[in-house]
Amino acid sequence: MEIEDQKIKDLLKLKDGGVLFHREGQELEFKEQFNLAGLAEYFKDFAAFANNKGGYMIFGVQDAPRIPIGLNKKSIELFQKIDPARISGHLLDIFSGDISWKQGSVEVEDQFFGAFYIYPAETKPIIAKKDEGKEHTIKNGEVYYRYGGRTQKIQYAELENIINRRIEQNNKQWLDLMSKIGSAGPQNAAILDTEKSLIEKGSSRVLVLDDNLASKLKFIKEGEFVEKGGATALKLVGDVVPVDKVEIIKKIKEDLTSRYPLSAAELADEVKKHTEGVGINKIWQTIKETDLKNNADYAEYNFRNKKQKEKYLSTGKLPSTTPTIYNHKAVDFLVKILKN
Repeated sequence: MEIEDQKIKDLLKLKDGGVLFHREGQELEFKEQFNLAGLAEYFKDFAAFANNKGGYMIFGVQDAPRIPIGLNKKSIELFQKIDPARISGHLLDIFSGDISWKQGSVEVEDQFFGAFYIYPAETKPIIAKKDEGKEHTIKNGEVYYRYGGRTQKIQYAELENIINRRIEQNNKQWLDLMSKIGSAGPQNAAILDTEKSLIEKGSSRVLVLDDNLASKLKFIKEGEFVEKGGATALKLVGDVVPVDKVEIIKKIKEDLTSRYPLSAAELADEVKKHTEGVGINKIWQTIKETDLKNNADYAEYNFRNKKQKEKYLSTGKLPSTTPTIYNHKAVDFLVKILKN
């Protein structure tokens, strides 16, 4: 993704007299030329912006007075050869956490300008993991922050604020998770590991494939793998779990009634077919004693609308008109109990 040309042009807008309208600040930094010797300094600014509100770095602006001069030929060549993957790799090697960024360039009156935009980090603080640069421009263990028009080590107040916000965010995520588990019931809850794309429930492990990815995969016969020029393949790194222990989900598109196709009356009729002499009242009594209605393995409430369901989840009171629907496992369950 690139920065929009118009955004860079807006940041290079001039006052009368040819001086830039915008000054360096908390979300803006100007540099005169782009050079590889300054990478450590740039990365330090990346971390500082990420720890605050994010911001722009514009290359091609002279300092004192602050006027646009454009990048020289060598700087243009270096900027255009930037490999985003290598830059991101360096950032991951130097700092904890993920620093997201994008770049862009624009020509204004035959002058070339380059720019980076650094997004505010989702998880703060971004901390230096190692020394980097000439005379250790970046130092192991330091946290950088954007203050006004400068980058420096973070001060106590800002660091405390980041830590408190992270604690609050973590607490909120736990509360949201517990609330959802409470609504679904522990028996229906599972853990989704977004990094490994696995859903775990008890001893079961489910590999989840995105529909777009699944449609692109092709199966290759043993002995026919070609490193280049072959079919698109999914490369698995690490331990491979036997297929009988892993379910592969491609699509799950079922509505409630397809999973619980039986009404209460239909359930009772099916049970009576397999339990000679058992009356309808005995069947209702068994459903009540086993709390079958509240077991999602066998039954589900068929709410008439979203509002009705939300009211039940918030109050725990089930509207009297809400029907319960059942699956065929519920029939087997009741038959087994009544026969015994």
